Amino acid sequence: MSALKLAVIIGSVREGRFGPVVAEWFTEHARGHGAFEVDVIDLAEAHLPLALPAVSPALEPNPERPDGMLELTERLAAADAFVIVTPDYNRSIPAALKAAIDWHFTQWDAKAIGFVGYSGASGGLLAIEHLRQIFNELNAHTVRNYVSFPRYYLLFDAEGRLREPDEPAAAALAMLDQLQWWADALAAARTVSAVA
Repeated sequence: MSALKLAVIIGSVREGRFGPVVAEWFTEHARGHGAFEVDVIDLAEAHLPLALPAVSPALEPNPERPDGMLELTERLAAADAFVIVTPDYNRSIPAALKAAIDWHFTQWDAKAIGFVGYSGASGGLLAIEHLRQIFNELNAHTVRNYVSFPRYYLLFDAEGRLREPDEPAAAALAMLDQLQWWADALAAARTVSAVA
């Protein structure tokens, strides 16, 4: 059986962001897991206007998107599962991440999603809880397990390595195992019929 396609999405585009460091750490674990072909999607490299097109019942699943968004749309569509790497901003998610979600519909449908959060006090849990609500509306399945880095600036050294890696590595493995199970099940289900 071919490897599942996992898109790891870096959700912050803020100047000086820490997301790429966390994403690199997680991506190493995802590739080492063995079940996934990993594609890292950095939203800082995507064209994501905040103004969405008018709602049209006929076009809603696939609105007309800017030319600069084509690659992002294709990469999201190709994925069997996603892991969102996100901080929380003001008790919610980064605007660029919400824009990427809102520009797409069928790309998330009936797919498995996991989360890696980081921030000062909450470790990204506020963003993760918000994302669970959003993806539920889009008919995606969010797995129970997650990885969280509260006070991430104390947990990683200057070279981007975790000072105490064992517990986060175990959390990543548990989430990847759940993600594999659900991604396999949902990929099989998508070949049978669409979920209305």
